[in-house]
Amino acid sequence: MKRFLVIIGCLIFTAGILAGCGSKPAQENAGKSNTPAKLVVGATAKPHAEILEVVKPILQKENVDLEIKVFTDYVLLNPALKDKQIDANYFQHLPYLEDYNAKNNANLSWTVKVHTEPMGVYSKKIAKLDTLANGASVGIPNDATNGGRALAVLEQAGLLKLKDGAGVTATDKDIVENPKNLKINMMDAAMLPRALEDLDVCVINSNYALEANLNPVKDSIFTEVKDSPFANILAVRPEDKEKDSIKKLSQALQSPEVKKFIEDNYKGSVIPAF
Repeated sequence: MKRFLVIIGCLIFTAGILAGCGSKPAQENAGKSNTPAKLVVGATAKPHAEILEVVKPILQKENVDLEIKVFTDYVLLNPALKDKQIDANYFQHLPYLEDYNAKNNANLSWTVKVHTEPMGVYSKKIAKLDTLANGASVGIPNDATNGGRALAVLEQAGLLKLKDGAGVTATDKDIVENPKNLKINMMDAAMLPRALEDLDVCVINSNYALEANLNPVKDSIFTEVKDSPFANILAVRPEDKEKDSIKKLSQALQSPEVKKFIEDNYKGSVIPAF
């Protein structure tokens, strides 16, 4: 009888161990599958952070927890990505990213193009560019690519001419014709809407125009041509491009929900690039 009870006890003990071994991985796998992937994305407030808010519930369904970190100074966004303070950023066009990489020994990459923001000319002193006085003061962004882009907008408007091949990194030194003797003032892009109080005209990125309650469609007196190559992109570190959470974010940024939100809310001041 004792021997029989010992055998039964051993069988029960062994069964318990096997049951425990079988259930542990299931519990671990369940925990892993139910834990959302955390993704921190840096962005400027308008329209980028607003568009990411649309993406947030889409990613929740994909088990990705999106945290949006708003930066008031866009110059800080690429260093934050390079230094791994954030997982991705959404604020810039490709020429800006390429210029940053070249000047900072960086190799940041990108995944998708999301939207374009036509750059516009604004003024509180004139209603039409053909009334701009000789010697007028003009504000443009002071970063390399947006400064060159602003000069190209002024060229498109017929106010000046740049030397051939000046490209997106053009500066005021590349101006070969300036019939109105315009005085070019380079300054931080975020300051340009306020500079309208003092300068005759300013060439302003749409995101900063929107933040200053300027309507790029109604308030600008000249707008960049529609085939602009300056689509805003999702930037990432190259080693993260194939991450599942980054792929899901990229897909969500080009979703029908995002396209509808851009078209319904910005009405031409921000244009889908997909």
